[in-house]
Amino acid sequence: MAGSTTAERGERKRDSSGPPPVRAVRRLRLMIASAIVLLFLGSGTFWLLYGSDLVRVERVSVTGTDVLTPDQVREAADVPLGEQLVSVDTGAIERRTAEALPRIDTVEVVRSWPDEIALRVTERTAVLLVHQGGKFVEVDDEGVRFATVEKAPKGVPALETDLSRSGSAAASLRRFGEDRLVREAVRVAGAVPESLAPEIRTVKVRSYDDISLELTDGRTVDWGSSERGSRKARALTALMKAEPDARHFDVSVPSAPASSGS
Repeated sequence: MAGSTTAERGERKRDSSGPPPVRAVRRLRLMIASAIVLLFLGSGTFWLLYGSDLVRVERVSVTGTDVLTPDQVREAADVPLGEQLVSVDTGAIERRTAEALPRIDTVEVVRSWPDEIALRVTERTAVLLVHQGGKFVEVDDEGVRFATVEKAPKGVPALETDLSRSGSAAASLRRFGEDRLVREAVRVAGAVPESLAPEIRTVKVRSYDDISLELTDGRTVDWGSSERGSRKARALTALMKAEPDARHFDVSVPSAPASSGS
């Protein structure tokens, strides 16, 4: 019995110290082969992105322009032609373009493989005009004065500011500042009923609570502040239907609108 046990132990020892199983060898070889392939693929990808002439910037496309020209946008963007596409600083291009062309609201810079940078532009749209020195300053829907043009764009109302330096109007100017009052005028222009918007000739601002409209046919509207704009728009629509011959409308208190003149 003891001899048999000793033999068995010797057999197990030989088994444990012998060559590894075939499956383990195959797995090891497969892992080594995979590592080599990945190494070559990684090296090739790195070379393609950073060393190859196949993925360098060769073209700059521009979409979304209306007033601006694509060439103006390209010049402002100053995209580095010939640079590796992967290395282009898209954030810097966006900043340069926006700073050089205030008319641009947003610009998206996109890498278009293998050799193109695409500039997708959204221009600001004028909602009010400020007459200044024989020219017109365009104001967008955020109150930003973004461009000066020789000729007034068709259908854009004028903004008139009569900000008195005394009395309640002066107090309003000190409290809110001119830029805030301009933004309030923009909000009023945006709240006017859609059917009436094309008829607005002028938006006049005297103070925060004293904003009025002049229509193309000479009718006027006291709007007050920009607050409760939707209620004022509904009140004005109803009032104009009820009093079609009136020349002046007051919706500064939308719960008690009034009209006068004929």
